[in-house]
Parts: sequence; structure tokens; C-alpha cells
Amino acid sequence: MADWIYFIHPPRADFAATMTDAEKEVWGRHWERIKRLYLEGVITLVGPTLGEQNTGLCIFEAPDEKAARKLMNEDPTIAEGFARGELRPMRVSLLRGRDDDWVLRDLAEDEPPQANDD
Repeated sequence: MADWIYFIHPPRADFAATMTDAEKEVWGRHWERIKRLYLEGVITLVGPTLGEQNTGLCIFEAPDEKAARKLMNEDPTIAEGFARGELRPMRVSLLRGRDDDWVLRDLAEDEPPQANDD
């Protein structure tokens, strides 16, 4: 299974602070869908950037670009024209909890031998 990232670009700066009622409603449905996909094991990480530009990002697994694009395009914020989606392939190189053991082994192998004081 491949990793993908999609960005959700809202229609304006300061979006989170200036949402209309219609935008709040669609973002509510977006969040319910995201939680379901998370519980199904599809999503690895999700969240917005903070500050003036509130770009959302979603890292997830899909077998190919067609399936990844379908998942992104079915997001209600994108499907209903409230935001623009941007899809890119991604590699999750390090993931806390998943990669701890091999990283510790790899770092230990890279350390020079310690001098013996005997």
C-alpha cells in the first residue's frame, strides 16, 4: 500500500476564523468522514496548519493514484467546491512507534567505539 498526502486549500486567508454557516456545515461533514477513515485504518495523520493560511493535510494509504485521487475528491469540502485539493505521493520515512527499534539499532551502529580506560 502506498502513502499519499492531500492538501486542502481553503478559499481565503484566515479561513478558520471567518467561516460562513455553510462552510461550517461542510467542514463538519468533512471531519466526520475523516474520523471514519481514521478508524478504518486508512488515515495516518491529519490536521490543519495554523496561522493566517489554514491549509489542511491528510496523509493516508491507497493502493494507487486512482484510488488516492478518488478518496481526496470525495472529501465534501472538495467535492462541493468549498476548497481545492492537491494530491501528491509521499513516503513516511519515520513514524514514532513504528520505527523506533530500527532507528535505535541504526544509530548504535553509526557510533564510534568508546575508548577503553583499562
